[in-house]
Formats: sequence, C-alpha cells, structure tokens
Amino acid sequence: MNGAESLVKTLLQNGVDTVFANPGTSEMHFVAALDDHPEMRCILCLFEGGTSGSADGYFRMKRDVAATLLHLAPGFGNAFANLHNARKASSGVVNVVGDHATHHLRYESPLKGDLTGISQAISHWTRVSPDAKSVAEDGAAAIRAARSNNGQIATLILPANTAWDEAVSPAVYETLPPLTRPSGAEVEAAARRLTSDNAALIIGGEALFGRPQELAGKIASKTGCRLLADTLIPRISKGAGSAKLEQLVYPITPKITQMERLASLTLLGTNRPVAFFAYPDKPSVPEPPACTISELCTPGMDIAWTIEALADAVGVSEQTQFQCYALDLPDMPSGQLTLEKVGHALAALMPENAVLCNESITSGISVMPPTKTARPHDVLGGTGGAIGYSLPCAVGAAIACPDRKIITLTGDGSAMYTLQSLWTMARESLDVTVVIFANRGYQILRHELANVGVDSYGQNASAMFDVEEPLIDWISLARGHGVSGARADDMESFCKALETGLQSDGPYLIEVTCP
Repeated sequence: MNGAESLVKTLLQNGVDTVFANPGTSEMHFVAALDDHPEMRCILCLFEGGTSGSADGYFRMKRDVAATLLHLAPGFGNAFANLHNARKASSGVVNVVGDHATHHLRYESPLKGDLTGISQAISHWTRVSPDAKSVAEDGAAAIRAARSNNGQIATLILPANTAWDEAVSPAVYETLPPLTRPSGAEVEAAARRLTSDNAALIIGGEALFGRPQELAGKIASKTGCRLLADTLIPRISKGAGSAKLEQLVYPITPKITQMERLASLTLLGTNRPVAFFAYPDKPSVPEPPACTISELCTPGMDIAWTIEALADAVGVSEQTQFQCYALDLPDMPSGQLTLEKVGHALAALMPENAVLCNESITSGISVMPPTKTARPHDVLGGTGGAIGYSLPCAVGAAIACPDRKIITLTGDGSAMYTLQSLWTMARESLDVTVVIFANRGYQILRHELANVGVDSYGQNASAMFDVEEPLIDWISLARGHGVSGARADDMESFCKALETGLQSDGPYLIEVTCP
C-alpha cells in the first residue's frame, strides 16, 4: 500500500465517498488509487473553481464533507474564490492538493509556488504530510477538521513522494470536538431582551432551515421581536410553510432604514451585519448607534441546541403558532417578458422540494419575491461575494440530492466565471435547470458606481461594464458543453422552456433576454 492508497481508504472509512477533481501529474498515484475503489464517486471538473464550488454546494445540502483533488499552487489558486465563498458559508471541505516531491522542491521548477501560504490564507486547517507513513493519519485529521465547528476548510498537501512511497494502514479520526454552547444565563438574558421594545433576533446557519427555522418563527411570535436574516446566506427554507422573516437588503442606505428603529439585535448562528463596502459619508454598520449588539451563538457554536434552549426560555411549545407563508401560486404569465413575470412563472412551476441556487444578483430583486408563496423549497445564496459560484454549487447540490430538482438563476457575467460546470452537468446527467439572465454586462457595477457618487460615465467605464460586441451566445455555449437549451424573449417562450427544463431528467439551459 502506498500513501495515495492509504488516503483513499482513509477517506472511505471515514464516510467521505465523493471527490470533485481536477488532477495533474503530482496526483497520478492518487488517481490510480481512486481507480481501485469504484465505491468512491469521482467527478471531473474542468476548472478548479468548479471543484471548490461543487464541494461547497454538496456540503450545504448533504451537511457532510466531500473532497477536492487539486494540482499544486496554481490549481489551488484557481479554486481560491469559491473556497472563499465556502468559508463564508461555513461549509466543510477536504482539499487534497498534490505538490512536488520533497527532493524536487529545492529546484525552481515552473509550477513551484507557496502552496502552504496560499492554503493558510483561506483554510482553517493546513498540513503538509512529511512522509507516506503519515498520510493516513493526516487524512483522518483533515476530515475531522473539516467536520468541526459546523464546517471548515481543511487542506492536506501531499508531496508526490508521499503518495508513491510505501505507507501503512488507513486511519479513522478521533471523535469530533463538542460544539461550544452559550451559558444558561446568556440564554435567559437573550430571552428577556427579545421581549423588550424594538428587539430583533437575526439567525443564520442551520437556524434558517428545517425545525430550527420553525422554532425561530415561534420565538418571534412568542416574544414579539422582529425575525431577521442577513443579505447573503448559505441556505434557507422558503415557500409555503416557511417562517416569515425579513432579509436585509444589499444597498447600505435602505439597509440602514430597515434597522433604524432597533434597540437591540441578538445574533444566533450569524455574524454582525455589515455593509459590503465602505462608501463616502456612509457607516460601515447599518444599525443605529444606540442599538445593543449581543452575540448569543456564533456560526461555529451549537446552533441547533441554542435555538432549542432559547425557545424553551421564552415558553415556546408545540402548540405555539407562528407566522408562515401560505401556498399561493400565481397564474401563468404571458405577453411581454419582464423579470417580475419570470418570477411568477418560476413560482407557479417550481416543484415541491426543489433547490434554487440563486446568483441573479440584480435580476433577482424582481424575480425572487413571488417565490415566497411557492411550493416548499430551499434557496442557496452567495455568501462571500466572489461571483461564479452558482453553476458549480448546483453541481454539488445535485450530487448530494439526486432526488431533488435543482434550478440555478444567474447573470451572464457571473456564469462566465465557471461555465465549464455545464460540461460536468452533462457528463454526470445532473437534473439541473439553468436560467441565464442576459444582462449584457455587469449590472451590479453600474449601481456601485452610483453608490460612490458618480452619476454619469463615459466610454472607458462603459467598456468595463458591458458584455457586448460580441454578444455571448449562451445557447451555443451550452450546446458546446453538451447541454440542450432555448432562448426566451417573451413569456410564452420562457414558460415553455421552463416546463421543458423541469420535465427533463438532465441539464437544460434557458437564456433570458433581459428587458
């Protein structure tokens, strides 16, 4: 048994049976070891940002880790942006990265780079295996780290000789460290605070879906507090039966307005809200100066236990009612295509238990509101602000939940970052319907220019924002990656295309010509 074989066996014995891969020469022994274990599902991604984005989406839906297989410092660098999103989402990921053999690192070979430094800039845990006999134990430690604190980025760097040299038996990791919990006194103080005037509870992480979200709704009903969620969140239950909550908006000025009357804000499973960027003459945080910020439970603490304890402290019972959305499906729209009508069509046709990966940064403002009363579904959103996450995130979600329909909403600018994921969808026959909003540019940047006080701009600024001349032909791009599709320029063609995509068992792409 060589080091690579001991690692594959360690992954499998510790319940990691999926790897999103973009291997190179340094990983060939690992590839050979994977070939001896057909029980390990290996998914090829044509760009490293696809591997990390897929592992992120997999964790969000599976609530367990997958591995990535990456090649040296440049390969890890390509994966960095979506690892940033995964870190902000508290997603657990095990990165296995091949490096040059230890005796080769003394030379300045073309692919040599500061792999440890790049990893430590984004990973919670980084280790370089010193020899083949250490690989199995190091692999088990990486899995343990990735599963700790509700999900972390763990990176194991394997010099090539640690993969081909003789190793020992696979390893099983130690018991996970227990999650930290707030004290009883802190829970009681939070319960009292939520019953006071102008109090709000802002929730994140696993408090946003399933039973914890229901309990959050009951806490709000029992105490009279406002129930909030931040702007960018990893996963949330939406549609009929989900608790009514108020999500903070992206622009800083209306976000300040949302919070202007707050006297206290209790954080449960999330960090303090903050403006995305600094703007001239605008604050970095949106709450009023006199608002008390209380951190009851950080994203890395025991969120499920905390919300149960808080519910008990305020007197929630099984009979406690809470405000939730009722099923209210809109009529099928027709005529001229508008983003609002696209939202109505999506709400009318989206099947129960669908997973909606949303990266429609500007279009989503109009598209998403009608889905509040659609059939029950989950929404996966951007978390770290690095664009190009939604297509690979949909790949990971589809691998994690093959029985659920996956729908992806994204702008054309964002989708160009990771369009290679279309090929992986086709190769794996993944049940994903992709909706591309052809904005013909980076619409968000036009808004940001206005936010810094620039009311008009000329040729050079336009050249930075527009995706035109030539126009991107998404139907041809999809076909070139093995995915069928259709272009929609009115509501009849959109509704027909959406029905086709949702009835298909494989990937399907719809290009929406934005008004």
